[in-house]
Amino acid sequence: MAMARLDRPAILVYGGTVKTGQWKGKDLDIVSAFEALGKKFANNISDEDYKGIIQNAIPGQGACGGMYTANTMASSIEAMGMSLPNSASYPATHEGKKAECVAIGAAMKNLLEKQILPSDIMTKKAFENAMAMVMALGGSTNAVLHYLAIASSAGIDFTLDDIQAISDRTPYIGDLRPSGKYFMEAVLGIGGIPAVMKYLVQNGLMHGDCMTITGKTIAENLADVPELDFTKQDIIRPLSNPMKPSGHLQILYGNLAEKGAVAKITGKEGERFEGIAKVCEREEEVMEFLNKGEIKAGHVVVIRNEGPKGGPGMPEMLKPSSAIMGAGLGDKVAMITDGRFSGGTHGFVVGHVTPEAFDGGTIALVKDGDKITIDAVDNKLILHVSEEELAARRAAWQPKESEFKRGVLRKYIKNVSSASEGCVTDL
Repeated sequence: MAMARLDRPAILVYGGTVKTGQWKGKDLDIVSAFEALGKKFANNISDEDYKGIIQNAIPGQGACGGMYTANTMASSIEAMGMSLPNSASYPATHEGKKAECVAIGAAMKNLLEKQILPSDIMTKKAFENAMAMVMALGGSTNAVLHYLAIASSAGIDFTLDDIQAISDRTPYIGDLRPSGKYFMEAVLGIGGIPAVMKYLVQNGLMHGDCMTITGKTIAENLADVPELDFTKQDIIRPLSNPMKPSGHLQILYGNLAEKGAVAKITGKEGERFEGIAKVCEREEEVMEFLNKGEIKAGHVVVIRNEGPKGGPGMPEMLKPSSAIMGAGLGDKVAMITDGRFSGGTHGFVVGHVTPEAFDGGTIALVKDGDKITIDAVDNKLILHVSEEELAARRAAWQPKESEFKRGVLRKYIKNVSSASEGCVTDL
C-alpha cells in the first residue's frame, strides 16, 4: 500500500517461510498447535502429545509454514511483479534468502536508472496475476482484503466482482496446507513460485506481458525457468486434475451479506451447508461453548462484533476455527463472521460479512436456532427469517457502544471502510 501510494522505485523483500516442525514423525506448523487445543477440549490427545506438538510446531525463524497469509501474499506479490523471482520460495534460513538480500542493491540501482515506478508495475492486469496465484495455490481469504486495499492505494478499480471472476476461471491446483498436505518449504524443490507462474502463463491464466521490478516482463523473467514436471511431484497438480476446478475463494451475497462475504471452500467440505445458528458475540465465546460441549454437529457458528469497526480492527478467527477442526467438528460445523480468518483456517468458513454487526448488518439480528444456508455453488448466504421478523428485530436492535471513546482506535472506527472495500481509512 505504501509503495503504491508513494510511487517511488521500490522492491518487496519477503522474510521467508519457517521450516517444518516435527513430533513423533508427524510434520507440524502453527495450525497444528491450535488444532491440538481443540483435541484437548475433546479429550482425544494425551498430555505428552499436546505438549510435544506445542513445543515443536515452530522450530525457528520464519513465517507460518503453509499457504497461510504471509506465504499467500509473498507468492502473489511475486506474481504481481513487485519482488525478485523466488523471493516467496526461499525459506527464512535458506542461503537463497541471503543472496536475494544482497541482490536487492543491484536491482534497486536498475529501477532507479530506468525510473520504473510501482505504478508501471501495479496495473489492473498485475492485480489479476496476483489473485490468480492466490486461487491456484489455495491462498488466504486475507488476500481479498489486502488486494482491495492495495488497489485503492494504487488507484486501480479492483472489486469483489473482479475477484470472483478470477476465481471462476482459475483452478485450485496447489496441494498445500491448510487444506492440502504439503508445506511451503517444499515448493522450492519443484522450481519455486517461478515454475508455478510459468505454468499459469502458458495456460492463459496469467498475463506474461506485465512489467516487473527486474525491468523485464514476467514472460522474459520466466524464459529460462524449467517447467513443472508432473511425473516427479504432486505438490502442484496439472490443470487436468485440480484440487478443485475453480477457485476456493468465493464471494457470497444474500440477505445475510448484502454487500458481500468471502467464503473459503476447497471442496473437501462440500459446497453447501445448511444448519442452525449458534451465536457468539465475541471470538472468546466460541472457545467457552466448545469447552462446554455446546457447539454441536449441524451448527452454523456465528461470530459477530469482530468487523473492522466492531473489533475494532477485524481480528482473525484462527483460534476458534482451528479448535473446531481439532475437536473433530470441521466437516460437521460451519462458521460465519464479520471478522476475518487466518490463512491457516480451513473448514466450511465464511468471513468478511458486510455490513458488519456494528453497523446494524443482518448478522447483528441473527438468533440462536435460526436456519442459515451457505451456498458456494450459487454464491448465496441466506438467513431463513421472514422480512417481517427481520424488520421487528431491526426495530428493537440497539447499536453496540464501543469501549474506545478517544484516541487512534476511535478515529479508526469513525474512518474505516467496510471489508468489501478493503478496510481502508482514506476513502
